[in-house]
Amino acid sequence: MRSAEPADVEAVAELRATVMRPDLERLGRFDEHRVRQRLRDSFSLQHTSVIVADGAFAGCVTVRPAEDGRWLEHFYLTPALQGRGLGSAVLRTLLERIDAGGVPVRLNVLQGSTARRLYERHGFTVEAQDPIDVSMVRRPGAGPLGT
Repeated sequence: MRSAEPADVEAVAELRATVMRPDLERLGRFDEHRVRQRLRDSFSLQHTSVIVADGAFAGCVTVRPAEDGRWLEHFYLTPALQGRGLGSAVLRTLLERIDAGGVPVRLNVLQGSTARRLYERHGFTVEAQDPIDVSMVRRPGAGPLGT
């Protein structure tokens, strides 16, 4: 992983649109412009890391400080690299760092998203949900980090 740079914003916005499209379409929420603009509007260079695999852009993740812990956002991997353990490796690394601070980490995932299984394997549990979003939390040290 490396720190995000201003030039990464558009690549991340495109990746977000690609990765989220199936779930957003299933939920009746896909908007070609909005899916990219929401990323641009909330992109944080200071808190975003770019994931690099074999020297190429492979994805990104944002970990923002929150009043009572951390927020995990914008965790996207290129579709060709999904399901190969890269997401688990990145998440395991991030959770080890967050656990060292002794604080919980929260995230939102879309209803029906396959990403939810990844988060559950790493100790996240459902905190709240509505027809679109599932809010999840992971307490320090929860769940297996060796997955």
